[in-house]
Amino acid sequence: MTDYSSGQPVRVRLRFYEELNDFLSRDRRKKEFGRILPETTTVKDLIEGCGVPHTEVGLILLNWEPVDFDRHVADGDRVSVYPVFESLDISNVTRLQERPLRDPRFLVEVNLGKLAGLMCMAG
Repeated sequence: MTDYSSGQPVRVRLRFYEELNDFLSRDRRKKEFGRILPETTTVKDLIEGCGVPHTEVGLILLNWEPVDFDRHVADGDRVSVYPVFESLDISNVTRLQERPLRDPRFLVEVNLGKLAGLMCMAG
């Protein structure tokens, strides 16, 4: 078992793409931003800590390499988070969802972003 706790802050850079930006505050949308964490964490917890439900994520690149939700971040890492791809074949990389999540079950007006996020997390 790997010990990920160093007691040192962990600085990471994140970038979310396409509709995942809808879950972010305006100042973090469509650009890279930094987070300082008290300790290392999984990319799943990092993503959800930014307000993006993991169920909306189709691909994660950690330092330009595909990873799954259980990978831990380290100081200086860059994390790129993509939604499910609809027309680009990414079959040779780590897929996080077996099928596209484009079977809408509800519609929410754009100005109800928090409600939409909560509904997505609830399924």
